[in-house]
Amino acid sequence: MTAPDLPVILTRPKHWASGVIFGSPHSGNCYPDWFMAETSLPVQLLRSSEDAFVDRLIASAPEFGAATICAQVPRCIVDLNRSPDEIDPQVVRGTPRHPQNQRTLAGLGVIPRVVSHGRQILNRPIDRAEAERRLNAYWHPYHQTLSSLIAEAKARFGHAVLIDMHSMPREALSHLHGQRPEMVLGNRHGLSAAARVTDSVIEAVEAGGWILRRNSPFSGAYITQAYGRPCQNVHVLQLEIDRSLYMDEATIRLRPDFPNFAQKMQQLVRKLSVLDASGSGGRRIAAE
Repeated sequence: MTAPDLPVILTRPKHWASGVIFGSPHSGNCYPDWFMAETSLPVQLLRSSEDAFVDRLIASAPEFGAATICAQVPRCIVDLNRSPDEIDPQVVRGTPRHPQNQRTLAGLGVIPRVVSHGRQILNRPIDRAEAERRLNAYWHPYHQTLSSLIAEAKARFGHAVLIDMHSMPREALSHLHGQRPEMVLGNRHGLSAAARVTDSVIEAVEAGGWILRRNSPFSGAYITQAYGRPCQNVHVLQLEIDRSLYMDEATIRLRPDFPNFAQKMQQLVRKLSVLDASGSGGRRIAAE
């Protein structure tokens, strides 16, 4: 296996309709040889932390007028939805054991310690220099590209809407009572996107017949927190999809009925790609 030629793939539409961006920071699946030499886990287990195939689910967005930004590096190497200072002292040698947030304590910092079911990723801790190399090679290029794209959208349209796409394990919803959601929309309880924009997304999702839950159990992580500034007309929403709807989670293979699922997702992507986030018309879908 070789390292990805590009740390991030940005695909622009021929005609950017309304400043909508679809992001997929966890769908990278390039596992370089140098990384595989540092772990005893097989690729199949490492891939359990991927948002596998999410990049394929949003691939049609440029055709409909939205931009896409997709990671190439796997989440188990660098997690692009974490702050660069969320360094786990059990992963990176010489890191001060200062107070850590719950994600880092759980082994899910910017350089993760574990994949699903607490499986240890690395055979031994890495040096700080290696941690910085990973951040410079993968984390910073993704976020520099994303920041520039958001700024460009705001300059052109007066606003930007980032829909940060993820997938969630079926078991992540096992504790919920009542009807199990197929998607979870997170806006940090209103802090990362204006109500009018959130409502537009909810209307589009529910019009497609999807069962939706808001902010629980996922309200948004670093990307929604770092970029969502509704008071500045930058709106960020995290959309989690139950991955068991379109793939076999054990084998990480697409279900036989994936084409039907993908077609239904394409209809949602098409609607969201032309979402009008302006203050006067934020609850409408822009004219196509």
